[in-house]
Formats: sequence, structure tokens, C-alpha cells
Amino acid sequence: MDFGRFWDKYGLYVALLFMFAMMISYSIEWLRVGVGKALDSVFAPFVETFGIPFFILIVILSAATGLYSSIIQKYTIDYERMNEVQERMKGFQKEYREALLSKDEKKIKKMDTKKDRMMKEQLELSQQQFKPMAYILILTVPIFFWLLYRLSQIPDATITLPYQAGAISLTAPMFWILPAWIVWYMLCSITISQVIRKALNIGGI
Repeated sequence: MDFGRFWDKYGLYVALLFMFAMMISYSIEWLRVGVGKALDSVFAPFVETFGIPFFILIVILSAATGLYSSIIQKYTIDYERMNEVQERMKGFQKEYREALLSKDEKKIKKMDTKKDRMMKEQLELSQQQFKPMAYILILTVPIFFWLLYRLSQIPDATITLPYQAGAISLTAPMFWILPAWIVWYMLCSITISQVIRKALNIGGI
């Protein structure tokens, strides 16, 4: 079987199925704890031996997440084609609006046919953007499992954020049901990812 052709045709469905499976795995305690324990032998020395504060370790891991996510996207998404399609779509939309305003029925009919092709091409690009998620989740989910496991061992870990009055527990809810450690991880990952994407000349998704 030609894996490339298989992935082009079914990659989106495989990625979505894998994403669903990863979300379900969070509710399977033995799996979550087992993976967390396995990774603890790798990451624990950073906390116990080198004394790196846990919130700093989250910064390091979020930076790693931003790096490998950006690299995976760079080599699995055709950003050049994406930009070309977006530019063509902008030109098409402008021309289509002009045809509607001028009530040129012949031109509108012709552009309706072209519109179907443009929408199909955009859909293909949207599907392409989902496919790297399977690779990214394979690396990211185990890291989250370890963070959950490690935080259960050090429930008194705290963090002080600029807009907070004082130190808060990393496991305390910050936004709705999101604990502080996830919010901190997301803030660091998004910020660092933007720098990495700029350095690698990767377009936005």
C-alpha cells in the first residue's frame, strides 16, 4: 500500500480519530499514571537533582512543545501553496463582489463554477492543517501525563503571575476549570511558538 496516497486520502480521519483517542485516554487512570511514572525517571532529576522550580520546568517543556510542533507543521503543511490559494481566494472574492454589484448574470454563473473549485481547494488545505496534530499529540500527551503525575506528588507547588496578588497553587483553578499550570503552559507555549515560527518562517494556522 502506498502510505502517501493513503495519508492524503484518509489522513484527516486518522488524525481526528487519534485526537479523540488521546482525549479519552485522559480518563483512563492506569494509562495516565503508568505513562506519567515511566516519564518520571527521565524528568524527575530536573526537579529533584538540579532543583529547577516546577513552573520553570513547564516553561522548558512548553518551549520543546512549540519547537517540535512548529517543525512538524513546517514539513507536513505546504505553506507556499496555502498562501497562493489564500491570495487567489482574496482576488476571487473581490471579483465576485464586483460581479454581484454589476448584476452581470453571465459572469456570476461562470464564477459560481469557479467558486466550487476554490472551496474544494480550501477544504483540502484545511484538512492538511489537521493532519500534523496526530504527530504532535503523540509527543505532547505523554508530557501532560507526566505533569499531572508529578503535580500529584508535589501538590504544594506554586506560581506567581504578574496579574495575581500573590502565589497560587499550580493545581488551583484559574480560568473556569482550567488549573494554573495548564494556563501557564499554554501562555508559554503560544508565546515561544510565535518566536520559533518567525525564525523558521512558518505561516500562521
